[in-house]
Amino acid sequence: MQMHDRLLVVEDDPKLREELVALLGNNGYQPCALEAFDDVVGQVLAAGADLVLLDLNLPGVDGQYVCREVRRESDVPIIVVTSRDGQMDELLSMSFGADDFVAKPYNAPVLLARIARLLERAYGSASRSAVLERGGVRLDCDRCVAEHGGRSVELTKNELRILSLLMRNAGKVVSRQRIQEELWQTDEFVDDNTLTVNVSHLRQTLASIGARDFVQTRRRLGYLVL
Repeated sequence: MQMHDRLLVVEDDPKLREELVALLGNNGYQPCALEAFDDVVGQVLAAGADLVLLDLNLPGVDGQYVCREVRRESDVPIIVVTSRDGQMDELLSMSFGADDFVAKPYNAPVLLARIARLLERAYGSASRSAVLERGGVRLDCDRCVAEHGGRSVELTKNELRILSLLMRNAGKVVSRQRIQEELWQTDEFVDDNTLTVNVSHLRQTLASIGARDFVQTRRRLGYLVL
């Protein structure tokens, strides 16, 4: 199944651009960024990205113009990420075709959750690999089933979201806040205690197929799978 993880960053501030590219790369995406701004619209269209993160304050051109012109030629999802946080800026951006509007300084987990939600809405389940494998565990996201040692078990929606997030970031600690943001895509209210209960249930489910201790805790940091 094709993945839709190519993200284009259109940000003229080198430091902010580097930070955003690093954030996306560390969370399983394939980011690229514009470094010249003489033909932003043409470069965005030529990039063939699956999602665009667009600043409004660009040298020589306004991001809202870029948004409008890109939208005339493409349905690529666009998230405006800008320090211009006025209601009129948000209204104009959305009217010119932006799919979401995030004000700087942004909360990284919230931005990642919005990206994931927009990709899922735009591309459905194809926005993520349907099958993930790590440490002897095979996760079939389409069937919502985990397999290990020839045994299989069905997962709940929340178990699937947690396990797929951890497996997509295998070897890295995923913060509790990041996991909560992932679960916010459901209709349930997710607080710290709810997350603890969900992780406990996931561990019990995995233990039932012999994958005991697959999800590990890093105290005061979060969880990971190796």
